[in-house]
Amino acid sequence: MILVTGGTGFLGSHLLRKLVSAGEPVRALYRKQIPGQLNDIKDRIEWVNGDVLDVCVLEDVMEGVDKVYHCAAVVSFHPSTQAQMMKVNVEGTANVVNMALDAGVKKLVHVSSVAAIGRAKADGVIDESCEWQESRNNSKYAVSKYQAEMEVWRGIAEGLPAAIVNPSIILGSGYWNDGSGMLVKNAWKEFPYYTQGINGFTDVNDVAEVMIRLMESDIQAQRFIVSADNWKYHDLFTEMAVQLDKRSPHIAVKPWMAAVLWRVEAVRSKITGKKALVTKETAHTAQLKVYYNSNKLLKALPGFEFTPLKETIREMCGKYKEYKQKEG
Repeated sequence: MILVTGGTGFLGSHLLRKLVSAGEPVRALYRKQIPGQLNDIKDRIEWVNGDVLDVCVLEDVMEGVDKVYHCAAVVSFHPSTQAQMMKVNVEGTANVVNMALDAGVKKLVHVSSVAAIGRAKADGVIDESCEWQESRNNSKYAVSKYQAEMEVWRGIAEGLPAAIVNPSIILGSGYWNDGSGMLVKNAWKEFPYYTQGINGFTDVNDVAEVMIRLMESDIQAQRFIVSADNWKYHDLFTEMAVQLDKRSPHIAVKPWMAAVLWRVEAVRSKITGKKALVTKETAHTAQLKVYYNSNKLLKALPGFEFTPLKETIREMCGKYKEYKQKEG
């Protein structure tokens, strides 16, 4: 039996689809509800209500499980959610590791993030050999994922076979109100602004494929950056606009403009109660030029090839057009 935490999330749902398609017996945790994106396969999955903060649920759900994919995490850059993010990402991962050790799980694949490697080398190439350093370039999310990854390394030291994936920004369709789906929504609305930063991007299906290949391999006690390519945000937003037949972004956001914008958004958020579109952290990190190297992964998994980002964006935008047509 395979256990997937965070199966109702963006990456987790794509992973579940691959596992079900391969005929694997799968059990998945869900907290509130199963998203409509999984309606066609939800009856082929054993669902358990609970979360990674409940050790009793984890103990029960690990019974008979030999493989665990730990995808559950809170991804946020809003100050109001930082305490909950730290609790879920760090304490939740510690719980999963502990219960996997107790259950004698044969292998764990943990979803970390390139953020957990740190961005102290802004404007430089980052690979798995880079060591975490305290830096203002590291968001609170990055800190939470770094500490979560430390729990996995602790589990490895205690005898848990495990491998870690560190994806860059994950692109894919289906979740339009969060994560990379919001980028497509902004392109559809012809959002005119773009930042001058550079980041790594990768296809959600590629991340899921890498996780499965690592699980089925003998590889353990290693981490792998999963990033197809490094693109300028401007190039990404422009490609999305082109695929959606919309006007491309044309106003560069200077650092001083970003500083003003996040403050305005903070005030608006307090007045309206709605989440700020831009926070202090996102305003800063969006200006960084960060390059990720996935050579270690490509050497470890012969035959694996990343989906070209233009192909990923084309698929995303095509799905979004269909979504808008159904929405009316």
